[in-house]
Amino acid sequence: MTAAPARATQNDGTYPRPQLVRPAWTDLCGAWDFAVDADDAGLAERWYEPGSAAFDRTITVPFPPEAQASGVGETGFLGVVWYRRTVAAGDVPALGCGNGTGTDTGASCTLLNFGAVDHSCDVWADGRLVGSHTGGQTPFTLDLTDAVRRADGGDLTLVVRAVDDPLDVAQPRGKQDWQVDPHAIWYDRTTGIWQPVWLETVPRCTSSASRGRRTWPPRPCASRSC
Repeated sequence: MTAAPARATQNDGTYPRPQLVRPAWTDLCGAWDFAVDADDAGLAERWYEPGSAAFDRTITVPFPPEAQASGVGETGFLGVVWYRRTVAAGDVPALGCGNGTGTDTGASCTLLNFGAVDHSCDVWADGRLVGSHTGGQTPFTLDLTDAVRRADGGDLTLVVRAVDDPLDVAQPRGKQDWQVDPHAIWYDRTTGIWQPVWLETVPRCTSSASRGRRTWPPRPCASRSC
């Protein structure tokens, strides 16, 4: 008799989306290299390349740089910030695990998930742009399958550039202050990554579930080679 699959209610509580189950995933919260791009020079200077020397400090994700818990604790206008993390080969979920095979059969995809990045961001893997997102309060997912295959069992370097203009009146801000120091009912700003980040391997065709709703038919990965 085949054993019943694990249920979400039996998880240990560490997976960021407790209503779902993933047999192969890696938590990317914790220490990342960090830099404030005061002159917005990072793109021209190619900070997204793995060997860039621009990163001069460390931040604890998912705390925003304005929070003391992040290890940065800067509450001024940051504007553009960069993050970098090298994921060791052994921490990259193996292709195939999402399909229960343990080998790269082409039937699985590796996904990079962000709970939220305020306000817009670009993401690179080993120096190649893998995707962008706008919206500081919404989660998003990028397909890293091709990047993992290119790494060929080696380490994978992820870089995130986040832009959050505190003076843009058209940008949703909640109660984040547009002045340097909070006044009246307004709070310090939240720039960049402020929700969990994780890697996971899933079957090539999979359904997504949120608030009790499912998409059908199951969506394929964005990667053409998976």
